[in-house]
Amino acid sequence: MHNHAIRKRRLKAPFILCASLLVLCIGTAQADDIDDLVKAHMREHRIPGLSLAVVSKGAIVREGGFGTTGSTAQTAVTPATLFQSASISKAVAALGALRLVEAGKLQLDTNVNRTLRTWQVPDNEFTRDSKVTLRGILSNSSGLGVPSFPGYAAGAPVPTLQQVLDGKAPANTAAVRVEYVPRSEWRYSGGGHAVLQQLMSDAGGQPFERLMHDLVLAPLEMKHSTFEQTLPLAAAGHVDGQPLPNGRHTYPELAAAGLWTTAPDLARFAIGLQHAFAGRPDALISQQMTKEMMSRQIRSEGLGLFVMGTDNRAPSLWYAGRNRGFDAFLWFAPGSGDGIVIMINANDNDETLKNIARSIAARYQMTGFPFP
Repeated sequence: MHNHAIRKRRLKAPFILCASLLVLCIGTAQADDIDDLVKAHMREHRIPGLSLAVVSKGAIVREGGFGTTGSTAQTAVTPATLFQSASISKAVAALGALRLVEAGKLQLDTNVNRTLRTWQVPDNEFTRDSKVTLRGILSNSSGLGVPSFPGYAAGAPVPTLQQVLDGKAPANTAAVRVEYVPRSEWRYSGGGHAVLQQLMSDAGGQPFERLMHDLVLAPLEMKHSTFEQTLPLAAAGHVDGQPLPNGRHTYPELAAAGLWTTAPDLARFAIGLQHAFAGRPDALISQQMTKEMMSRQIRSEGLGLFVMGTDNRAPSLWYAGRNRGFDAFLWFAPGSGDGIVIMINANDNDETLKNIARSIAARYQMTGFPFP
């Protein structure tokens, strides 16, 4: 009996070692497979640099940088390299706004003019019976116009937020005004998120970039992320394989398009919402508010996120962004704890990011990926 037990113990250690090596080999082969896939897509579509993060069961299982920060630069992209997240800024800003709602500083269904102090939404014939609300802004059904912002080239004058809202020089977009009855239809509105930026700053009593640091970036340990626009070290944007002059455009419309971040930091954002969906006590917003955020408000949009599928118990959520010279993609499923983030310093019209994400979802056997 005693000798039999000794033999079992002797066999156990080699067996564990072999099993561990097998898992390691499978993981390495999987990683190499993804590396080859990413590099092939980058060559084909003239993408200088790419940042990637993969989330499985609520944890980051892979993060990496590919290529360089610019087509003429030799600086390698790392997991800490900053990229413009473009419209994914809206999803991150939405989480900050919902934190202010739960703190009693904002209301989802109240006229935003009751809170706005620095600037007011001008009333017109469309607001006679229905007012602009936070719920409308976060679901792109606010009635507000200006779908997107082109940014400001390096060296060009940059307007204040109030100049953007009123369409006054040097702003390069029209005034943000109510163009249809609020909540009557869905229209994508960067202008609505410029109003959100002012609304949050007025409600929180701080500049938007500082407020978002305190509400979202710092609590979720998004240590490399910032809404500041003056950055010494970041990826340079590219269009049609050519670098933008001096690297990047500036976006004073911070809530709409101004977040500089990394793929791993956006993965931490997704994990934070996964925790909130699960009702963890340390989550940034309550489970009830999270489910509201992840439920369809109008068409396929929740509060700051696009919702795929019809089962609110297991939603599949995504957002994509494009600034001049940068594209970004975020998908996550809070029920399973899976997620994928991809960021590039180029504009690509061939759905390359979704194609890469689709392959990653298949490799990691992720269920619910919404783009077949």
